[in-house]
Amino acid sequence: MRRHDTTDVLMSAVAVGADAVAIFGAFMAAVWLRFDSGWIPLFHDRPPVHIYSFYGLGALLATLLFLFIFRAMGLYIRPQVGLFSDKVPRLIRGVGVGILFTTALAFAIRTEPPFSRLTVALAAAVILDFMLIERYLLFRWELHLARHSTSRHRTLILGTGDVADRLARNIRREPRLRTQVLGFVQLDEVPLSPGIKPEQVLGKLGELEHLIETHQADRVILAGAQPGHERMVEIVLLCQKNLVTFNLVPDLFQILMGSMDVQMVDDIPLLGGSRWPLDYFWNRLLKRMEDVCGAVVGLMLSAPILILAAVAIKLSSPGSVFYCQKRCGERGRRFSLYKLRTMQVDAEKETGPVWTVENDPRRTSLGAFLRRYNLDELPQFWNVLRGDMSLVGPRPERPEFVEQFREEIDRYMARHVSKPGLTGWAQVNGLRGNTSIEERIRYDLYYLENWSLSFDFKIIFKTFFTNQNAY
Repeated sequence: MRRHDTTDVLMSAVAVGADAVAIFGAFMAAVWLRFDSGWIPLFHDRPPVHIYSFYGLGALLATLLFLFIFRAMGLYIRPQVGLFSDKVPRLIRGVGVGILFTTALAFAIRTEPPFSRLTVALAAAVILDFMLIERYLLFRWELHLARHSTSRHRTLILGTGDVADRLARNIRREPRLRTQVLGFVQLDEVPLSPGIKPEQVLGKLGELEHLIETHQADRVILAGAQPGHERMVEIVLLCQKNLVTFNLVPDLFQILMGSMDVQMVDDIPLLGGSRWPLDYFWNRLLKRMEDVCGAVVGLMLSAPILILAAVAIKLSSPGSVFYCQKRCGERGRRFSLYKLRTMQVDAEKETGPVWTVENDPRRTSLGAFLRRYNLDELPQFWNVLRGDMSLVGPRPERPEFVEQFREEIDRYMARHVSKPGLTGWAQVNGLRGNTSIEERIRYDLYYLENWSLSFDFKIIFKTFFTNQNAY
């Protein structure tokens, strides 16, 4: 599983903007060539009075159509490794498909006067020229930036054979991967590849977790003789527990039969787990828009309730109105979660961090009511607006419990691949408080694997009618 870093997202956005300018400019250049240059006789073409505004609207629609087609063909996937010549065939296909749909659209729309057929034909040639020039310049610019930027991905390679050596060399000569090879981990007692120096071998497979922590690795690639099935499962689970991306160099059978993502590093394929839906930039953008809109509306609607609750808390028991608690969010990062105080001051002074249980004696009388109807959670709209949380997602846990469960429960840390939520699929199914952690994980992972906006709306709707185990 590989999530795009910020640079990849920005480069993708720049490519969209550059393509839009090139495509729109090419259409308008074709209009100028046809009607204003004087190089081509008009014959039967009757230009409209406001020629550029007339064709400009059509060019804008065509540009949006082209961008949609390019995205569907994967032309905005970053990083774009390899040679520019490798990108040209797909770019030509994209322009061809765009022109085909644009031509059909031009003749399907009834205008007076009709769109000039010769102008559309000229646009096809000009767009291809503009796109090749623009994409080449963009390609060179991205390569220049990558060569002068620091590496963001710190990688350990499992294996010390020829494949591991070649993979390391391929990574080092492709700056757009922004990857630093930290060193190699020995799988067995085979001789080192001639290109690997003894000091580059950091340790053996049994020391992998220690090496990940010591060198702050965020990616592990298996590029050698694969260990047994049980050992392979241990490696994958260890990487998940430490929020480290795991890839492997597959054999031919795995390439033909696997239903996983394959990324090429020069001539070496890397097999990795399929991405979560929220690993894709556009999905995350939609979810963030949902969060911001929902948080603003939530804060506005809940303001009167918060004011009344604050007054009631202050009058009913000593202590502050709000309660701040450290929780683990996306990628395990800690943040301050805000709630209305529902328990006595220093409720955990004697016990330390513990689960809330039914009829918990630490609750105040007002706190029991607030918890019953989830009103103590309302300040978390502020966490959502800040970007610490999402409206919907796995509930954030306290760091003490995260450290405990990451060792005890397989795939527990996978729930931290996205922002935690104010509500979630596990919560609306009654899995909150002192309930089965294993069952919660199954619900959380189901949500992350099947995310959609409609799924979020369903969970938000069910939240208003669910208070099971709310104590």
